[in-house]
Amino acid sequence: MGVGLDLSSSKARLALGGAIMGVVAACLAVFGNPKNMAICTACFIRDIAGALKLQTVETVQYFRPEIVGIVLGAFIIALLAKEFKVTAGSAPLVRFLLGFMMMVGALVFLGCPLRMVLRLSAGDLNALVGLIGFALGVFTGTFALKRGFSLGPAHPTAAPNGYVLPASLLVLLVLSVATAGLFAVSEKGPGSLHAPVIASLVGGLVFGAVAQRCRTCFAGSIRDIILMGNFDLISIIGGIFVVMLVYNVITGNFNLSFTGQPVAHARHLWNLLGMYVVGFAAVLAGGCPLRQLIMAGQGSGDAAVTFLGLLIGAAFAHNFKLASGAAAAATADTAAVPGGPGLNGQIAVIACILVLFVIGFGMKPRESATAKAAA
Repeated sequence: MGVGLDLSSSKARLALGGAIMGVVAACLAVFGNPKNMAICTACFIRDIAGALKLQTVETVQYFRPEIVGIVLGAFIIALLAKEFKVTAGSAPLVRFLLGFMMMVGALVFLGCPLRMVLRLSAGDLNALVGLIGFALGVFTGTFALKRGFSLGPAHPTAAPNGYVLPASLLVLLVLSVATAGLFAVSEKGPGSLHAPVIASLVGGLVFGAVAQRCRTCFAGSIRDIILMGNFDLISIIGGIFVVMLVYNVITGNFNLSFTGQPVAHARHLWNLLGMYVVGFAAVLAGGCPLRQLIMAGQGSGDAAVTFLGLLIGAAFAHNFKLASGAAAAATADTAAVPGGPGLNGQIAVIACILVLFVIGFGMKPRESATAKAAA
């Protein structure tokens, strides 16, 4: 892919970009990542939080090279395409909070919008419930935009500020590979399932570079349909879905049902509300979790702050039992487990929704001095 190629210039190219991203996800699943997780942004940031010992759930601790690759892929391609622009300063604390709430909602659903599509491609009907909630959240956020919501403009800042997050993630990745015992590593559960480091890093680099050229955003694809009747970005999602659907059918991973789905639950209300939070927060923050990583790679300090909110949100969600548990079938020794969020998680989701309404319909740009004088 030449750096001059704008994959966002037509629906066909966007669909091609999505197909490439779908191939990367399928390859990572073949190489060892969890089958219907593959390259889930929220799940992998949560695993990194565990590896850094910010949360201590032993089944979800592994420093995922894919996240590093996504940021570096976007960083490198943005530099080559002369799209690396270092900006910051737009309501950082609110952005941190939005990232935090996006992660809480994602871990109640058990996946980000990317994993939602991957789960749908495997026949998980719980993800369809999540999709409805996500679309409703995006609609609410879009309505807030129409009513004047704004976090204010970002401002150009010194170039080295844009290198901090990519460089920090790269250093942490090197430490995770070169040292033994420094980071936590799961011996069972999703955190123990991973592709080789090189495959994970290369997959992340390709995924991040293509996502940057396509302007990929799951929330943005629905927002554009609502605001402008523009279906361009949804072509990317379609490309990912089709490739992963073919992969799941061929490999026998397709199971059209609400039950028996890996790392999922069928508590429909909380699947819907969890993704409602993600969709609402993503629109207010200017992008879904994947988009935040891409923008951070392009030099956005605001997106980097949102990423930190996602990371701390993941740690908080597990340390304070906000995240959902996965459903499990009964065995000879244990009863069936319905999964879903406990009371803490349910309260957190409702609290997030209330806070999002306060932010979305309470924050509007201040009138300029000129406007005030004219009045």
